[in-house]
Amino acid sequence: VCIHRVRSCSNIRFIKSKYVCVFDKSALKFSHQQRLFRTSAVSCGQIVQFKLSDIGEGITEVTVKEWYIKEGDSVSQFDSICEVQSDKASVTITSRYDGVIRKLHYSIDDIAFVGKPLVDIEIDASKGVAPEEDVVETPPMSHEEHTHQEIKGHKTLATPAVRRLAMENNIKLSEVVGTGKDNRILKEDILNYLAKQTGAILPPSPKAEIVPPVRKAEAVPAVSKDKTRKIPVPVSRPIAFSGKDKTEPVTGFQKAMVKTMSAALKIPHFGYSDEIDLTHLVQLREELKPLAEIRGVKLSFMPFFIKAASLGLLQYPILNASLDENCQNVTYKASHNIGVAMDTEQGLIVPNVKNVQVCSVFDIAVELNRLQSLGSAGQLGTSDLTGGTFTLSNIGTIGGTYAKPVILPPEVAIGALGKIQVLPRFNGKGEVFKAQIMNVSWSADHRIIDGATMARFSNLWKSYLENPASMLLDLK
Repeated sequence: VCIHRVRSCSNIRFIKSKYVCVFDKSALKFSHQQRLFRTSAVSCGQIVQFKLSDIGEGITEVTVKEWYIKEGDSVSQFDSICEVQSDKASVTITSRYDGVIRKLHYSIDDIAFVGKPLVDIEIDASKGVAPEEDVVETPPMSHEEHTHQEIKGHKTLATPAVRRLAMENNIKLSEVVGTGKDNRILKEDILNYLAKQTGAILPPSPKAEIVPPVRKAEAVPAVSKDKTRKIPVPVSRPIAFSGKDKTEPVTGFQKAMVKTMSAALKIPHFGYSDEIDLTHLVQLREELKPLAEIRGVKLSFMPFFIKAASLGLLQYPILNASLDENCQNVTYKASHNIGVAMDTEQGLIVPNVKNVQVCSVFDIAVELNRLQSLGSAGQLGTSDLTGGTFTLSNIGTIGGTYAKPVILPPEVAIGALGKIQVLPRFNGKGEVFKAQIMNVSWSADHRIIDGATMARFSNLWKSYLENPASMLLDLK
């Protein structure tokens, strides 16, 4: 039996000879102790501190919401380590190494800081350690491609985990558009690229996750409208009569609201309101709803509102812009990433539908279904909640008629939509008719947007919704 090191149980001495050949137990005894030597296994593992990397969007700290592993568990690359929540979104942290978890540096609800150790992982030292920093990668390419990219100055930022995911799926990172900080390529970007290659609608929305709504006629017998009026139900909350004040820290999305609204109220707001006759749009939606349900998608009014806003932004791009901190430069956004305010158990969140200018009404409905499902489950990613250029808030779903919306920086305009009401109106002949009326309230950054521009945009948006067939002329 050949061993590299032999430890004495009596005095912890080591024999450092290169090889010790053992042929008999008696040869391994001390005459004065009469104790046997025993071999000691020497661990070749290396402890690596897995640090919380930069999530982007200026986030410096997160709250640990759930651990998916415990000390002593074995993990592989891309295995989920934990879920953390910033003031913008919930993010699942995955492992970059194959190894064994030796230490968790935080407990649940602790604040973890970017750049600080999250867990200690024991890895096989012979396999080496991949760097944790972002790596600038230039994928293999021909001489012409290489020259072209050198001229363009193209660089690709991605973490080792993302690079491996791209390599496993034979994807060139130079072909993927990064949505992270400094155009960093995120895991979601790779998945969206794969979905695009397979012909799926971006972002991917599996049909299995969408359950077609049950028709009212099938669910319940027909009831008169007077009996189906919605009566506000008080939200049941535990009532405490302890007689003591309760102090809680501001965390999660509420913390984000504090920061964002504090910055928003430094903007001089300009308000503009109007009412929209949605009678024709209500009829059109009723005709299209069954077709959308057959495809497994719930069709609300919001996709029409969003598409009409995008068509209006093409004519008035100043409303789809941003102003720098010094108020010296205006950036006109090429993409129409229209945000939709959602009321969830976690608080107010504003995910956005990306690139509405190239989406159909049905595409927008599919994406809204996905965002609403993820929002209800508290699983919206950072890419869903960032990058917005214009926002619509549908306060009418709760019952409001008018609102005074606050601009979401760095955007310069926002609209609040009221509930749809059946009200009497006069036609061109002076006759009274029943109309489906909705009120809209706009807020704009008065530093770069004047009242006339806001009014003209609102009138164009209104015309598309009051005559939905007119959108056909401008749809792309």
